[in-house]
Amino acid sequence: MNIGDKIKDLRIEKRISQTQLAKALGLAQNTLSQYENNVAKPSIDTLVLIAKFFTVSTDYLLGLEE
Repeated sequence: MNIGDKIKDLRIEKRISQTQLAKALGLAQNTLSQYENNVAKPSIDTLVLIAKFFTVSTDYLLGLEE
């Protein structure tokens, strides 16, 4: 599973829309969509924001731990 899939799964688990998550992270909704569809990858700073939002590690998002 890659970063985009993990972000999408976490978002769905938390029952929030892409628009809500994008707003919480200070991103455009289409940017988040690109992450979830594996068209683009988040920067390191954005990766940290996502990890903090979902209270997971960056290693988890990167697939280095389960």
